[in-house]
Amino acid sequence: MTHTVHTATPADLPALVRGLGQQHYFDDRLRRQRVGHGLLLAAWLGAAAVGDVYLRFEPADEPELRERLPGVPLLQHLEVRAGLRNRRIGSRLIRAAERVLRELGHSRVALGVALDNHDAARLYRRHGYREWPHPPIPTSSEEVRPDGSTYRRRELCQILVKNLAGPGR
Repeated sequence: MTHTVHTATPADLPALVRGLGQQHYFDDRLRRQRVGHGLLLAAWLGAAAVGDVYLRFEPADEPELRERLPGVPLLQHLEVRAGLRNRRIGSRLIRAAERVLRELGHSRVALGVALDNHDAARLYRRHGYREWPHPPIPTSSEEVRPDGSTYRRRELCQILVKNLAGPGR
C-alpha cells in the first residue's frame, strides 16, 4: 500500500490523534492553520495517519530567525510513526511541504535541528538543506506531559536553510 500526503483538516483530527497521539499539538496546529499562521500536512497509509509536518508562516519565536530570515517559513515537527521510519515517508512529507511553499511563492525555507539529532540532519542535508553561516541558536518548543499540562522544552539547534528555486530542488 502506498502512502499519500495532504493538508490536514479538522475532520482528520481523530485519525491524527489515533495514529500519532498529541491531541493538544494537533488541536493547536489546526487552529493556527485556520487563521493562516501555518499549514499542517499529514502522511497517510490508507486511512491511518503515519506522519506529519507543520509549515509555520507566522514570525519565529527566536529573535535570530526573525532578524536573519524575515518572512522565511519554517518547517517544523517532521515526524513519522515509529515502526514506519526509513520508508521514505519523511522524504515525501518534505517534498510535499516544499512544493506547497513554492506554489505559495516562497523562495526559501528554514528549520532547526537539535545538535544531537544526526539522523534528522542527514535527512535534511540529503534534501538540499544547508547550515546557515551563524552559530547554533537556543530554541524552544511546547511539549505536552501525559497529564495534558504543557511545558517549554529548550534545546540548542543548528539552523538549516534551503533555496527552493535553485539547485537541490
